[in-house]
Amino acid sequence: MAIGVWISLFAYFVLMIAIGFYAMRKSTSTSEDYMLGGRGLSPQVAALSAGASDMSGWLLLGLPGAMFVSGLGSAWIGIGLLVGAFFNWTLVAPRLREQTLHYNDAITIPEFLGNRFPTQAIPLRTVSAIVIVVFFAVYTASGLVAGGKLFESAFAGVINIGGMSDYAAGVAITLVVVLAYTVVGGFLAVSMTDFVQGCIMMLALVIMPAVVLFGEGGGGFAQASQTLNEVDPTLLSWTEGLTIIGWLSAVTWGLGYFGQPHIIVRFMAIRSQKDVPIARNIGMSWMLISLIGAISLGIFGRAYAVRNGMNVEDPETIFIILADLLFHPLVTGFLYAALLAAIMSTISSQLLVSSSSLTEDFYRLFLRKEAKEKEVVAIGRVCVVLVGVVAAVIASDPNSKVLGLVSNAWAGFGSAFGPLIILSLMWPRTNGAGALAGMIVGALTVMLWINLGWNASFMGGPGVYEIIPGFIAAFIAIMVVSSVTADAGEYREITR
Repeated sequence: MAIGVWISLFAYFVLMIAIGFYAMRKSTSTSEDYMLGGRGLSPQVAALSAGASDMSGWLLLGLPGAMFVSGLGSAWIGIGLLVGAFFNWTLVAPRLREQTLHYNDAITIPEFLGNRFPTQAIPLRTVSAIVIVVFFAVYTASGLVAGGKLFESAFAGVINIGGMSDYAAGVAITLVVVLAYTVVGGFLAVSMTDFVQGCIMMLALVIMPAVVLFGEGGGGFAQASQTLNEVDPTLLSWTEGLTIIGWLSAVTWGLGYFGQPHIIVRFMAIRSQKDVPIARNIGMSWMLISLIGAISLGIFGRAYAVRNGMNVEDPETIFIILADLLFHPLVTGFLYAALLAAIMSTISSQLLVSSSSLTEDFYRLFLRKEAKEKEVVAIGRVCVVLVGVVAAVIASDPNSKVLGLVSNAWAGFGSAFGPLIILSLMWPRTNGAGALAGMIVGALTVMLWINLGWNASFMGGPGVYEIIPGFIAAFIAIMVVSSVTADAGEYREITR
């Protein structure tokens, strides 16, 4: 491995850890500081932090891999996500920023739900915290899988840590670096590193497809299109071979946005409600550029591989393969850093949200109600490490697929929290009984759907993405139960 790659990666690691220590000095003295950055994020940082924590290694591994295999038909996932993100910023962000302050300055999603529906506060906080920790353990594992794949593909035989495989070493290194700045600097460190990582990711997704198309061996659009048509004409079709169910399963990924705690917590942390439209415009521009880059990388990477006789065993590693093949070692190191940025930005956000739930909604709620701020921050740091270790155990299988793990966790959160967040912010008749019913029904529907294999094959036909039945069932459960029950003493007002 060329020294230039190591120089770039070392500089990236040092920068991330330095940001962590800077954040520790600025914003870790109270639980609100450590878990929500003191609600002081600028719109620029909030926007890129939400985007970077959202996209993860899926953006540089999972989506290009799907495009490599299936062609433009897989791009509907990205389109669905783009639409879902826009409505999330428009409908949820301003209301959530306002209402989390209104309802006793809640600093976690479970705490907000408990304050919003006081008659069911304990069950809501407990169940929502369990859902967050369980699904985030799986989601975080997907990021560690991506880190393991990077080191296994790019540094094969180079790293030797106690006899560990290259994959296991990659998982360990990824986790240790993320823990270093997350444990030390908390939410502010996570958000600031997300901002830097988001810039790196977008730049990489502009550079890579351009070089693949127009660099040596690329041939430009015309040659790439000709090559893809020769391999399989359906690769360049948005609809050919795509069933209605397949299309719905792709575009409904966008529904998941409304219930992703690691994304919507950025709405709670932005410094003022009037900054939300600015953050939305920045975030949506970043997302559009990044998704176009990832889609182009996958589809044109397939053409490049065919034209140059490349054998790509794992399509999810096409970014890694091309980064090593086409660029100077210093640039390759930068591109590897971009992939690590995508991975780490999401892992750190998920670890911190899981830690916040364990600390505020278990430890402080049941064990130490009078715990002082320093104690809460210390427990939060311990919980970050514990969730990280559990995720590493889940990620120990090198055959895990990044996109598969992400899709399961995304659907779980989207169904358990999405309808509840929307209705709790926008429908005054929502009550505690309905909220609890919707959360449980949504989570259980997703888990049942996955265990029955209906996401792979349903009634003899193609599988139906589990977020569709989960989201619908949760929405119906909240509205029906809220309509037939009445909780005395519930907060009813909705801030517009």
